[in-house]
Amino acid sequence: MTSEVHRRAFLQLLAVAGAGTAVLPGTAEAGTGFPLVERGKAATIVVGSGDRPGVRRVAGDLATDVERVTGVRPAVSIDVVPAHGPVVLIGTLGHSPLVDDLVRAGRLDVTGVAGKWETSLSQVVDGTLVLTGSDQRGVIYGVYEISRRIGVSPWYWWADVPPRRSAELHLPGERFSLGTPRVKYRGFFINDENPALGTWAPAYFGPGKAPGYPGGFTHEFFAKVFETMLRLRANYLWPAVWGRAFAEDDPLNHATAKEYGVVMGTSHEAPMMRGIEEWNRHAVAAVRDAAGTIVTPGHDPYGGTGEWSFRRNGEAIKAYWADGIRRMAREDFEGVVTLGMRGNGDVSLPDGDGIELMREILATEREILARELTTDVPQVWTLYKEVQRYWAQGLRPADDVIVVFTDDNWGNIRKHPDLSLPPHPGGYGLYYHFDYVGGGRNYKWVDTALIANTWEQLNQAVSYGNDRLWVVNVGDLKGNELPLQFFLDYAWNPSALPASRLSTWERDFAATNFGAAPASDIASVLHDYGRLQSRRKPELLNRKITLQADGTIVYDDQATPFSLVNYRELDTVTDEWQALAARASKISSRLPAVYRDAYYELVLYEVEATANLYALRRAEFTNLLYAAQGRASANGLAALTEARFADDLALAAKYNTGIAGGKWNGFQTQPHIDYGDVARYGPNAPWQQPEKDNVALPDVIFPAVQRASVPAAAEMGVAVDGSEQWWPAAPGRPVLPEFSPFQSTPAQYVDVFNRGRTPFRCTVTAGAPWVRVEPRGGRVDEELRMTVRIDWARAPKGTTTVPIAVSGAGRTVVVDAMVVNRSLPVTWRHGFVEAGGHVSMEADHGDAVPAAGVSWRRIPDLGRTGAGMTPFPVTAPSHAAGAGPRLEYRMTLFTTGPVTVWAYLSPRNNVLQGDGLRYAVSLDDAAPQVVNITKVSGADDTTMNRQWERTTSDNVNLTSTRHVVAAPGPHVLKLWMIDPAVVVQKLVVDTGGLRPSYLGPPESTRLGR
Repeated sequence: MTSEVHRRAFLQLLAVAGAGTAVLPGTAEAGTGFPLVERGKAATIVVGSGDRPGVRRVAGDLATDVERVTGVRPAVSIDVVPAHGPVVLIGTLGHSPLVDDLVRAGRLDVTGVAGKWETSLSQVVDGTLVLTGSDQRGVIYGVYEISRRIGVSPWYWWADVPPRRSAELHLPGERFSLGTPRVKYRGFFINDENPALGTWAPAYFGPGKAPGYPGGFTHEFFAKVFETMLRLRANYLWPAVWGRAFAEDDPLNHATAKEYGVVMGTSHEAPMMRGIEEWNRHAVAAVRDAAGTIVTPGHDPYGGTGEWSFRRNGEAIKAYWADGIRRMAREDFEGVVTLGMRGNGDVSLPDGDGIELMREILATEREILARELTTDVPQVWTLYKEVQRYWAQGLRPADDVIVVFTDDNWGNIRKHPDLSLPPHPGGYGLYYHFDYVGGGRNYKWVDTALIANTWEQLNQAVSYGNDRLWVVNVGDLKGNELPLQFFLDYAWNPSALPASRLSTWERDFAATNFGAAPASDIASVLHDYGRLQSRRKPELLNRKITLQADGTIVYDDQATPFSLVNYRELDTVTDEWQALAARASKISSRLPAVYRDAYYELVLYEVEATANLYALRRAEFTNLLYAAQGRASANGLAALTEARFADDLALAAKYNTGIAGGKWNGFQTQPHIDYGDVARYGPNAPWQQPEKDNVALPDVIFPAVQRASVPAAAEMGVAVDGSEQWWPAAPGRPVLPEFSPFQSTPAQYVDVFNRGRTPFRCTVTAGAPWVRVEPRGGRVDEELRMTVRIDWARAPKGTTTVPIAVSGAGRTVVVDAMVVNRSLPVTWRHGFVEAGGHVSMEADHGDAVPAAGVSWRRIPDLGRTGAGMTPFPVTAPSHAAGAGPRLEYRMTLFTTGPVTVWAYLSPRNNVLQGDGLRYAVSLDDAAPQVVNITKVSGADDTTMNRQWERTTSDNVNLTSTRHVVAAPGPHVLKLWMIDPAVVVQKLVVDTGGLRPSYLGPPESTRLGR
């Protein structure tokens, strides 16, 4: 009776309150719009006692958020509408009598909302702000959108972003809805959480509640996760699994998920709503001999052998699964049930990979669900790693099961649905990665996702109809805030985020967290951070991968992948990082103090720490080279390496104890330097983090620096650009890389260094007056770098070898400079010009020629050194060689005869239904040469072989074709589309002088644009 009286009174109040206005987007000027807070008083928040639990709870969050911003806390009223003052009414359609009465009275139009999935509506009705939705999450998302717009970041807790303070809050005027999400289930997987999150969370929230497992995560921890999910408009979670069991670590975990309105799931290796650790904690597997006979008995709670084996311990496994489903029914939480089965420990099944076995497993799980549940629940089968083979062999689950395709753990989707076949009724999903543990090497330390790459892959997924369920591995969650928010924003509404709006999205992210004034500068730093980081994971900065002539792939975990001597590559990339860190630091110094903790967490730490790691690696590997040359300066570089290592520790210490009052103590403990140290921590070192007995080890410098015993007497050594040798120890005369008036590479140099402690003076004499050496000698304490340049106005035409004599400490070394001064007729001055034995061209610097409704589209920053070019639409059919759209690059070549064209491609997998992704290349009017990228590279994303490890680690797939240049002069290189999904980053024509490097040479000089 009381509730009915309140409802009638509410309608009477509305009847005399006046005509309706609307609310959102944004906030209104003071004195206009709905007065959420005005003159020190807040509107009353009203929510129904019979509404969904997540809606009742979020009403309190809105009150808290308003208080965060204004200092005024709104009252939260249950069922009772106050007679005076503004009201915020929160309620779910069909579950809130107050809201439903407005609909019946014709005062609230729910067209396009009612009956939808997770669809919100915000509207001012006769002076009352109504926040409603089609279901409980629709309401929750609408409420949190208000919070976001009044100045509370979704990352207010996880990244300590301060609220944007305001004395008053007025919400403006239009009916507003966030719309219906494109991807139905959107969420993330907390995974690989040791040591960072696994160290910090139990210390901050208290130990897990399961006896003997203090490292478990409690409901207080997950409450923070669930709230952030909902603020980001996610709805689905795979909980942490490294030694953790969600259901056991705290009996309130599932209840908390229900309270918040979150959909629970389990990872690809954990079927039937039970984490694999629930089995491992209570089962001891039997040991069998080679014949399969048990030699050491095992046990489990179901009277079985303790083996995670459907063939050998099937009845126990079935009982275990049934218990999981019964618990789901008993605790009445919303979930998506994982089907299938993988081996214990994220590996393939111990029973073999026969298709009939998997068919039986799926059927058994479906039988259990039908027996134990009275209502249908959504189910998912994830085709992770080896599981995709079953799909390829024709196995299909029941029609209502969501089929989840995956990436290759490195951000490259493995397979798309076949558009030539009828769609699977249950729909398709995607499992993606921003964090990974496995080959070729873990990447867990800092965010390394490139937004452009993520966009390109997610756009493909949506275009191929993959939109039922998306989940992304975010590791510790903290540290991957930006890519996670982008992933979820895109999943909500892909059409709102075309490639042209990526920079706008970055700016909006910065503004939400730091305000409008510094947003552009911060967004620029974050943008460049992602661009630089995408070249190579920081964990891989001490691995050089070499493809031998016989096809063997060799890893060297004590070498830099960037060239120390060619194109000044290591110096260039390191200097770019130092410049970025300087920009980031300058912004920090200008930010209000209240933002600096959040800035350190979201921006500054990852930028400064990565820049410092690059500086460490440059000092370290230069030390190793110089020590081998006997340079006295090697010892100083050893000390510099150690200083950068100390800085690495100091940056982590600041994160742990120097910000947010020590809130994150223990979080920044992820090792990232000592990878590959087999002598220290065993045979898994090439890929696994430094650890012993599954516990992470603190970093040490690896490879270790070297110190030389430097004699007292001076001794001159000479090294030159392009060579790791030194003279006079090396045979013959040193030769500098070719000089050309068209070269775009850095100026050539000669290093004069001391192999002793006593300084000496050196002199330099060039064999021609138009060869300029700067400086022309001088005092050499440890080393002196001299740059060599040509006065092209005075240099003779043709090829000239000029000797440069370097003398000091009683010896002379003559360095040869090969100067090539070619004439360039006017008709040749269009396009890229050969110099130094190569032509290097960024993919987007050609002419795109469409065909048959398909064109090449530029995706900014998708390449390691520039934009990427890829065919659009991404669902375009394949074309015959020479019939599809093409990219044309105009070049001037001086070299004739055979040349090699290297295509730098993104390491995409064969997502289509054929035997590999293909493109074609032709020179001038010659027939196109077809390249099957998948076959030529040999990369296998299922077996994850070394060829695949090479392409993903290097973030490029290098393929080549051979062509013949008949005559010097202008030429046109054409790259033809055959299949969609190919991404071209760069093209390099090797005319005989290409030098080894990681990124390839800088782009060649381009004339007549």
